[in-house]
Amino acid sequence: MGMQIRIYYEDTDCGGVVYYANYLKYFERARTDFLEQRGLSVAGILKQGTQFMVVRAEVNYRSPARYGETLIIETTLAHSGKASVTFAHVLRERISGRMVAEGSATLVSTDLKGKVKRIAPSFLKALRSFPQRLRQGAR
Repeated sequence: MGMQIRIYYEDTDCGGVVYYANYLKYFERARTDFLEQRGLSVAGILKQGTQFMVVRAEVNYRSPARYGETLIIETTLAHSGKASVTFAHVLRERISGRMVAEGSATLVSTDLKGKVKRIAPSFLKALRSFPQRLRQGAR
């Protein structure tokens, strides 16, 4: 199961529909959760001298999410290259399963000064692993 996002009034426009730019925030939260499930943290990555910068983001809106609903965001690693990774996101309304939006984000690996660098093999291995909390629950 993916990460849950509850829609609050502050997330919506005057019509009670989620403001379109908020989906990018939800994707960011989901990517952070994806990393944490695999034992990685943004702070830890930064301490190792690496940061990831979004170079492309897409959102395809399928149906409006509204105040009071809860969304489930499924995040997967769609592609990995020598210095970039692409995450795919699918958002569904929790109860009905209705598709709300789908999208992706491509991030490039850089040093702390912004120079592109190769992604460490250990990082890619962790990204491709099963979430730790699911592995622990299977024991």
